[in-house]
Amino acid sequence: MDDRLDFEIEDPLLTSPVVAKKRKKVIGLDDLLTDFYKEKNKLVEKEAKKAKALKNYHSDEEEDIKEASLSKLVDECQNQITEIDADEDSFVWGMQVFGDQKSPPPLVCPELKSCGLLQSFMSNKLNSLVELSTENGNSFLEGLLVDGWLSKLAFTCGHVEESVLIWTFNLMLYSPKEELRISACDFWCAILSSKEEDDLQPVKITWIPSYAELKGALEVYGFLFNFLPHPDATLTDSGREGPAQNIRAWIKFVTVSCHVRSKLSMFSTSDAAELVEVIICLFLDRKLQGLMLLLYDCMQSVINYFKDKEWKACCEEIAKSVACRVPKDLNCLRIVECISGVDTRSKQLRSAVAYQILLSCFDYKVADEEILRLLISINVKEKGCDLVKMYIYLVLTENWLCSNELLADKPVLNEMWNLYLRNCSCLIASTDLRPFASKVRNKASYFLQGSIQT
Repeated sequence: MDDRLDFEIEDPLLTSPVVAKKRKKVIGLDDLLTDFYKEKNKLVEKEAKKAKALKNYHSDEEEDIKEASLSKLVDECQNQITEIDADEDSFVWGMQVFGDQKSPPPLVCPELKSCGLLQSFMSNKLNSLVELSTENGNSFLEGLLVDGWLSKLAFTCGHVEESVLIWTFNLMLYSPKEELRISACDFWCAILSSKEEDDLQPVKITWIPSYAELKGALEVYGFLFNFLPHPDATLTDSGREGPAQNIRAWIKFVTVSCHVRSKLSMFSTSDAAELVEVIICLFLDRKLQGLMLLLYDCMQSVINYFKDKEWKACCEEIAKSVACRVPKDLNCLRIVECISGVDTRSKQLRSAVAYQILLSCFDYKVADEEILRLLISINVKEKGCDLVKMYIYLVLTENWLCSNELLADKPVLNEMWNLYLRNCSCLIASTDLRPFASKVRNKASYFLQGSIQT
């Protein structure tokens, strides 16, 4: 009976527990001090965190400033190095040796129709099958030339007529058709070589081309005989700048012609001297870089064309002429380097050319020991010192002295040469950023090491 009814159990007012009243706590002085110091510590920690964050911010700014300044310094160094490389790359060898080509002479040879070789074929019984006539005689001979039968007929008969010789010579020098000029060149080389080879029957020829014909071919190719223009000279816009493709056959013919002097003298001494100058100048044309081996062989052949009693005087004259024509820049070093033979005559010519160019660099006011004294007196540490010229002087002097026997005959020159090398290698610092500073220092060190070893 005392239990509550169901609706009384569901009533939240009747079921909620009685909340006990809380007693108020008494706050003492110690509690107030504790709360005060806690709040103060929080402020101190907050200020410390703020100061630390501010310090880190300024540290990042300093790092950014340092990184920016370092990047700027690196960029400046890179720009300086780029400028130095650009200055050194601007000094490149190469000159315009050929101007505009001229119109070649006609390749038609009227006398060819009456040559005995063609007439013998026309009168042969087999001509009834091929029906050869004077109108297509040139085509028939061109076929014989390209197929190699013309040279075989020459060796079989033992002689070649003048009209055939002139015709093949003109084809070699002026024909625009590659197969004709190559075949004509091979034909002439085979005939001339037969006079030197013992196992071949010498072919009798009634006409020999002279240097005038070869010089005339160079004029048609546009070769500049009288002077070499400045390397910055602009080419014409005519589209006919030399050299012609026939220059390869021209070089081969000169090489073979000089080989056979003992049996067939085709050039005078003055002609051969001018040929040496021409070939040296051809080394300056960058268009002929693919013919370097042919030019080297031709150079050696022409140098050996002279007799011993002719060579000494001709060597000096060639050197003087070349020194007057070449500019005093890296092209003159190219001239000296192209005379690269190790034989006695090549060394003599290389030494003579280098010496004459050195004299022209100093306007012929000093000579021999005075050149070395003047070079030693140059202060390479000065900012105004032209290290490009110093590099040219260094290479020219080395070729002048070391390609000759002067160092062995004159010990004084050897001592002065070593002193000059020490000046160039020791007085130029490795951190010197002037154009050609490293080239002068490294080249002098290389020469000095070789001089000490010898």
